[in-house]
Amino acid sequence: MLHLRIRRTAGVLALGAVLVMSGCTTLGPDFQEPDVAWLNNWQPDLYGQAGASQLQAGMELAFWWHLFDDPVLNSLIETARQQNPSLRIAGLRILESRAQLGIAGSALYPQQQQASGAASYVNTESSGGVIDNDQSLTSYQAGVGVGWELDFWGKFKRGIESADAAFLASIANQRDVQVLLTAQVADLYFAYRTTLARISIARSNADLQKRSLDITKRLFEGGQKSELDLQQAKTQYLSTLSSIPGLEISLTQIRNSLGALMARAPNDLPELADVDDKVPTISPPVIDDVPARLLMRRPDIRTAAWQIAAQSAQIGIAEADLYPSVSLLGSLAWSGTSRSASPNTLSLAIGPSFTWNIFDHGRIRNNVRVQDVRLQESIESFQNAVLQAAQEIDSAAINVVKTHELESILADSVKAARRSLDLANKLYVEGYADFQRVLDSQRAVFTQSANELVNRGNRISAVINLYKALGGGWMDTPIDEIIPEKTRDTMKSRSDWGNLLNAPLPPERAGAATGTGASP
Repeated sequence: MLHLRIRRTAGVLALGAVLVMSGCTTLGPDFQEPDVAWLNNWQPDLYGQAGASQLQAGMELAFWWHLFDDPVLNSLIETARQQNPSLRIAGLRILESRAQLGIAGSALYPQQQQASGAASYVNTESSGGVIDNDQSLTSYQAGVGVGWELDFWGKFKRGIESADAAFLASIANQRDVQVLLTAQVADLYFAYRTTLARISIARSNADLQKRSLDITKRLFEGGQKSELDLQQAKTQYLSTLSSIPGLEISLTQIRNSLGALMARAPNDLPELADVDDKVPTISPPVIDDVPARLLMRRPDIRTAAWQIAAQSAQIGIAEADLYPSVSLLGSLAWSGTSRSASPNTLSLAIGPSFTWNIFDHGRIRNNVRVQDVRLQESIESFQNAVLQAAQEIDSAAINVVKTHELESILADSVKAARRSLDLANKLYVEGYADFQRVLDSQRAVFTQSANELVNRGNRISAVINLYKALGGGWMDTPIDEIIPEKTRDTMKSRSDWGNLLNAPLPPERAGAATGTGASP
């Protein structure tokens, strides 16, 4: 009979819970991605001037470094993607936010589900110190208690929305680290090759100046020229030699920086052993059209948008504290004693309850205001991120165009400087010009050759920065590739991760972030 009453009571309670839940509402604003008013009319006006290949969105943008057709660069980028500490940390933060999402999701279910039990044994003694077994008593009890705060105001739903958006922000942030890492590796690699070429030019010019020094020394010793020519030739030769150690220092620093991106110790970069000192000439990309959607796909912009979504939900969570929280409480207990005269008992307690912070002296409302201003801050950060992205694209584009224009000018200047040196040497030997003309011509050859090389390196760097500004260089990566197997095994040995270390990541959202509003 007792069991029948329990079932009837539970049925009535379940029906009441359904009726209560049907009257629930969700407080706080639904997320809407902010509108960037100027973006619809924004179009960089620099593209199409260089007259080279068309840049395409999609796979070409994701693997833009393949355009250099350099196996060493491909290998370095692949190694960095596997070993880079910052990229691993970004991957671990995905797991952290995924676990936080699981915590938020658990709030929709009974928050308190506890089993308890106790047993005790009591002996009494007579005044003569004799134990009276008739007075001994053993008691025991066990029970289950359940407490469920209903999501009457959507607080827990908003908590899931916030955690879900934070989870997706962590994925976007990992992609942004991919973009930055790829660009850094490529930039440092070509800076290394450029520095190698500058050292080669310096040594070549030093050899040329050494020959001039030898000539002036013979002429001076033969009494045909003054000591001034000799000392000037020696000064220029030593000056060129003195530039080499500084370049070699830079070479080592670049190599170490590149090694650090791949979690290597200093000087542990055998991939660079056979790299030559040739800086490639590339055709700069021309972008006939960069639609707003390409800029808005940048991972850092996606991260900023998801952060707005996460903060937007916090307002609803804070507002829910203004209203009473409704809970369903229940317990089922069984107790008994060793005395046959005391029968075992089974008890059921069940019913609703509510709590309401009616006097908080403005604490809750001020917390709502705090969350609201934080939302506005994240919106302003998003707007600023979009503006910065557009500026980066525009600046990178003008760099690509102008370094390309400068290439032909500097190439002609190097030819003119070398021709000038040939003429100066000939006139000097024939006695029609003084040695200062030779020194000036040598200096011009050295300077213009270095300028041409530096511009070639700057042009490559500008192309890399353009691809980075466009958000190129990231790809969807499974979680078991983001986190190395050894790391996952270590984490499994410490904690029970279930399938979270291998569960696939969600694809790019086409719908709403959490079922409300527009999707980032």
